[in-house]
Amino acid sequence: MFILYLVDLYKCHNANVNTHHVPFLQLSINAFDYNCHVDLIKLLRQEGKLHRLRKARQKMSELFPLTEEIWLDWLKDEIRLTEDESDREKVYELFERAVKDYMCPEIWLEYVQYSIGGMGAQGGIERVRSIFERALTAVGLHMTKGASIWEAYREFEIVILSTVQVFTLEQTPRALQQLEKCKPFEEALLVSEPPKLAEYQAYIDFEMKEGDPARVQIIFERALAENCLVPDLWIKYTMYLDRQLKIKDLVLSAHERAVRNCPWTMGLWKSYLLALERHGADHQTVTDVFEKALNAGFIQAADYVEIWQSNLDYLRRRVDFSKGKKWSRELDELRAAFARSLDYLKEDVKERFSESGDLSCIIMQIWARIEALHCKNMQKARELWDSIMTKGNAKYANMWLEYYNLERSYGDAVHCRKALHRAVQCTSDYPEHVCDVLLNFERVEGSLEDWDAAVQKTETKLNRVNEQRARVAEKEAVLARQEEEKAEHRRKAKADKKAQKKSQKTDRAGDKRKAEDEYEEEWGEDEELPSKRLRGEEDFGSTAKEEHMETESGLFSRRAPPPRKTEPPGFRKNQQGLSEAPRQPQDISKEQRKDEECVFVSNLPFNLEDPEGKMRTLFQGCGTVQQVRPIFTAKGVFKGYCYVQFEDRLAVSEALKLDRQEVDGRPMFVSPCVDKNKNPDFKVFKYKTAMEKHKIFISGLPYSCTKETLEDLCKQHGTVKTIRLVTNRSGKPKGLAYVEYENEAQASQAVLKMDGTMLENFTISVAISNPPSRKMEDKAAPSRILGAAMLRQPQGARGKGRTQISLLPRSLYRQSAPDAKAENGTVSAPHATVTDGVHGGPGTASLDTQTKSLSNEDFAKMLLKK
Repeated sequence: MFILYLVDLYKCHNANVNTHHVPFLQLSINAFDYNCHVDLIKLLRQEGKLHRLRKARQKMSELFPLTEEIWLDWLKDEIRLTEDESDREKVYELFERAVKDYMCPEIWLEYVQYSIGGMGAQGGIERVRSIFERALTAVGLHMTKGASIWEAYREFEIVILSTVQVFTLEQTPRALQQLEKCKPFEEALLVSEPPKLAEYQAYIDFEMKEGDPARVQIIFERALAENCLVPDLWIKYTMYLDRQLKIKDLVLSAHERAVRNCPWTMGLWKSYLLALERHGADHQTVTDVFEKALNAGFIQAADYVEIWQSNLDYLRRRVDFSKGKKWSRELDELRAAFARSLDYLKEDVKERFSESGDLSCIIMQIWARIEALHCKNMQKARELWDSIMTKGNAKYANMWLEYYNLERSYGDAVHCRKALHRAVQCTSDYPEHVCDVLLNFERVEGSLEDWDAAVQKTETKLNRVNEQRARVAEKEAVLARQEEEKAEHRRKAKADKKAQKKSQKTDRAGDKRKAEDEYEEEWGEDEELPSKRLRGEEDFGSTAKEEHMETESGLFSRRAPPPRKTEPPGFRKNQQGLSEAPRQPQDISKEQRKDEECVFVSNLPFNLEDPEGKMRTLFQGCGTVQQVRPIFTAKGVFKGYCYVQFEDRLAVSEALKLDRQEVDGRPMFVSPCVDKNKNPDFKVFKYKTAMEKHKIFISGLPYSCTKETLEDLCKQHGTVKTIRLVTNRSGKPKGLAYVEYENEAQASQAVLKMDGTMLENFTISVAISNPPSRKMEDKAAPSRILGAAMLRQPQGARGKGRTQISLLPRSLYRQSAPDAKAENGTVSAPHATVTDGVHGGPGTASLDTQTKSLSNEDFAKMLLKK
């Protein structure tokens, strides 16, 4: 019928719609798409098709509870069309349906105001009073909106009775005291943002501790109006009504609204069926509710098994076994329900979930026990157990022992012995236990021949089991040896590869040194080399306060060689090599560089074209970019990171928001530029490393899983605040995710429901987020040449980079190199001679000593010593 209704609507609109057909098509595919229903109602209301709009609203209200906004729009539209008394009655019926969905003070206020307009009819005043009384019972205790109902009732009575003394509201001391108690919770609700679940939970706990049932009910209804899709809240509310109030209409109404809001939650349907039976609902009503539960669309196969068990328990309690009517109508219905449940699990559930959900055949076990205990029909019970064993349960000892206990209680010794002999033959998990049970049974019940047969059977079985275990152990030992050999082979191959790389690296280092020696000869001895300017006096002359992060030092001061009036030998060759040097931006003075006004950008693609221009464009929305300093190798290849300097520190906070934004397919990392020497406790890692009970950690996800897919899966167990998919440096997912819920209860519920479930044929693991602690240990890199004599470079906020260059001049640690020439009659301490990595005697300058003036005679003495 619903599909025919959609087809009719679509045909009516087909002539003049363009994009309006989308909700029709989507609803024809999935009639339970809530958002499509809302979109359809909006479109029909805009077009003014009131007749079709009424049908759309009617169909939606049959499937879902409607929100306050949808009901008010519907009611106002119907009120405008009211012409005579018969139309007013239809509006009254619509109001009665509206007040049953949620506890909404605005709908009740609209209801009483509409009823006042009809008080001129016969019995109109009594009807208005009745509606006012129901409104006060439903929402009169609403802390913030209930006063409007009281005030309207008061004004109505004043007009009717023409006296103020009849109805007076007073603020009694008790009311003021209650107001003071509730004030903190109401203020918390005012300042918090929807859905305010945590604040409502605290308010509910307070009211339940106070113990006023009316106030507990009103706060539950307020919370559910804003959190109607939270199953735990409905479960808590219905449980309170079942155990405390026990009012039939109130309890059943709450259960009905619960399953309409959260139809995927099996526990709500199970509670609903029990409440119907508890309050004496007729059999047809219970059956209809159960059929709706089967069509609710549960998320796992085990839910269908449990809902069937609830229905079978209900049907079993309807059978009066004490009267001895073996073939009564109720018993036939029970047996038919057992048979139908098995077919349903085998066909419908298995087709949807690839499993029946009842691996241990619990339903068949219950059926067999009922047949044996109540119906005294052991033949049927044995047939059921034969069917259970043929479904793959014959290898489990506990299944055989369950059958044996049934025969022991309601059968005879012959069938007990037969069951135990079959158990010894088929059991594979705990054969020793089954053998012991058989021998103990024969000690009590059997003859000598039975004892001998049992001993022979058990010994044969145990010998065969021991042989199988020995073969398995031998096979596992062989596999373990093979794995060890493979591991040893991999270790050896890795060591050989490492040695080969080390040899190649040594060869490259020799070639590089040779090329540098030729480079020095071509430039001549009178000119200062660029490498010396980079690594020599200029860097060592600056103090620690003048240096920035170590990744900057010695990189941003790189300049082209000075212009020459005459071309030295090999000038064109070196000029060609220098043309490949990276293009560096104009440097600013070190005094103008401030770490608090700078960010460090990394994980950029190495092949990024014009990184300076691209970064400037990317960050210009954060503030005025003063300078972009990309880092290049000596050959001009971009290293994948840079520094962005702003004019003020306010732009830094905006720039940090761009962290993880994709640049050419890779996530860009943006972090503060902090000197680790001045701030040793600074951590770049921005996520918490302690346990977060409101956050869950999911592993084993398929790499194709998106945030939307994960959100659809997780929001079934609570309100999801944030989702973070963990990726590697290239932006590819790792199959891990963190999901943050509003409170600990929702996170715990998600762990219980989701752990071990399947997602796209992947079994996911879910646990409370408790990442390991991140220990930031400063490990100084050992000196490769000078040993203990070389000063260790202090590490910055990001540790020691692989390409970090040494700031110590080569002339200091190359034993065969001549002494550097002194300029202006002085020589710097770093140029002192070092022998075998150990400083010389008193005459040798130390690395941290102050420079002193040297005369020509001093230079002559130094050369003579050489």
